Amino acid sequence: MKRKRYSLVAVGGTFDRFHRGHRRLLDEAFRVGETVMIGVTSDEFASRKGEDIEPCRSRMKNLEEYLSKKDSHYRIMRLDDPYGTTVTDERFDAIVVSRETEPVAHEINRIRRERGFREMDVVVIDMVPADDGIPISSTRIRRGEIDRMGHLIRRIRGALKRKR
Repeated sequence: MKRKRYSLVAVGGTFDRFHRGHRRLLDEAFRVGETVMIGVTSDEFASRKGEDIEPCRSRMKNLEEYLSKKDSHYRIMRLDDPYGTTVTDERFDAIVVSRETEPVAHEINRIRRERGFREMDVVVIDMVPADDGIPISSTRIRRGEIDRMGHLIRRIRGALKRKR
């Protein structure tokens, strides 16, 4: 069996309307890391987005359901800020982020340097496109533009129907 590249990997997000893009992010974290620490934004932190975000408990449950099918070591924890334990725990080797959140990873590394920690490697994945080529996002799902797999949804006479 091929050895994982990193011992401890961080990944974080809101994980609202758990979708194909989230799966891709997590799959990459487990591909490169032996143990993955998954930070999920708390209700208080997520509410700053001002959108109708699912409760943290529901979002964590969705993650657990997805991860229960994997033979992997992980821990899920609440995030009350953009950094979580990546700026207080020296053991992290890497962080997996989407292109959209890559600047946060560089900010985390700046803080780590200031604290005398070694920088984490930053593993960046591209956003997963929906059927229309625009990235899948929880915002688009909430708006009713796409489903969780990235399939387009059309509104016809007040009813939602998947575009075939």
